[in-house]
Amino acid sequence: MSESAGGSLSLFRNREFVALASTAFARSQAFSTILIALALYADIFGTSSTVEGLFGTVFALVQLLIVLPLGRAVDTHNAKRFLVAGLAINVLAFVGFALVGSATDVILVRIVQGAGASVLWITGSAVVGELSPGSERGRWLGTYNQVTAFSSLAGDLLGGFLLFAYGFTLTYAVLSLVTILATLAVLAFLRDNPGGRTDPEEATGIETLRTLLDRAAIRALVVFRLGFGFGKMAVIIFLPIYAHTEFGMNPLMVGGILAGGKLTKSLLQGVVGSYTDRVGHKHQFVIAGALTYALGTAMVPFAGSAAGVFPPVSLSAFGASVTLAPAFFVLFAAYAVIGVADSLRLPASMALFVEEGERFDAVAASLSLRSVAWKVGEVVGPFTVGAIWDATSVFTAFFTAAGFIVLSTGVFVVLYRTEPAPSATPTPGD
Repeated sequence: MSESAGGSLSLFRNREFVALASTAFARSQAFSTILIALALYADIFGTSSTVEGLFGTVFALVQLLIVLPLGRAVDTHNAKRFLVAGLAINVLAFVGFALVGSATDVILVRIVQGAGASVLWITGSAVVGELSPGSERGRWLGTYNQVTAFSSLAGDLLGGFLLFAYGFTLTYAVLSLVTILATLAVLAFLRDNPGGRTDPEEATGIETLRTLLDRAAIRALVVFRLGFGFGKMAVIIFLPIYAHTEFGMNPLMVGGILAGGKLTKSLLQGVVGSYTDRVGHKHQFVIAGALTYALGTAMVPFAGSAAGVFPPVSLSAFGASVTLAPAFFVLFAAYAVIGVADSLRLPASMALFVEEGERFDAVAASLSLRSVAWKVGEVVGPFTVGAIWDATSVFTAFFTAAGFIVLSTGVFVVLYRTEPAPSATPTPGD
């Protein structure tokens, strides 16, 4: 393990990898911080759950619309320009968030943020794959993923603290500074035209996607991603909002809840991924992870009943004290379970898509299908769950999200056929 860690750290002596990792750090930290900020906006503007669902839906919708043409453009043009453009769009989004005056403004700026995040994710992943030596691709991609996970955790903790202690303006100034530094690193360290090696005539086309969808395993995975994306994005959007608006938790507490789940995921994902490689039967890990995620999702609304079971807990340190409501521990436990679920599901799911794509020399196309299926669920999920919450109750809303995850898992079990596939290198995912 120490040898692996040393090998990963040695990549930071490579200036091009540092430039690419800085874009992942800027993107992921911003994503996590703004999820907490959305809870504050929901409280400030007194939004309904349906409107809050739109905070997630519009973010995913713009990504759904651009993911396939953007992937082709990155494959056939100068990827460095796309990275710089994505970073610039993110800074524009931060300025917009600092100036919002209504829930409608928040929705519009989320569209801008979704475009910037999509450009950075697709381009960064592609360039890391292009530049990494074939014998070291796993190390490059794994370390790149670790940077993303660490920055997401930093967004929860540091972002939550900044929002709690200093408010919106300084928080967005810090995010802008991090993004500008990443832009300078890209301009200074990354070679010109680091990707874009594919001939336009050879870029992924509709026929390739149809060929992939002829595979029963791909159809099963795509259907699973549709339902799972529905439930998961609803949790990502509404859990911070629920914690802040219903229980009055400040941004630091909300960040602590989210950080707990991501810490679980960071600690377990590599271990579980290695175990998956050894024992095989990857589809069974997908099933176990999905059902565990459904359990964590169903736990969320029980935070409202926690006060009748557990007493508040007061903590003191450095002359300051804070009281944690019983709901904090329920939400923390729910998100920790979700972290375990992602650790079970994510490595296996990515590996299955890669293996199926390798059958037709179409890994990029397979991963595009993975992303599109996910985005469809992301678009529909938050708005639908928000509308259900407004019409019924928080229990019905979160149980619906959990139910979609269970339903999609059941369809996956029915459709999936285990077939031998060549081993493959996992790629960055969500």
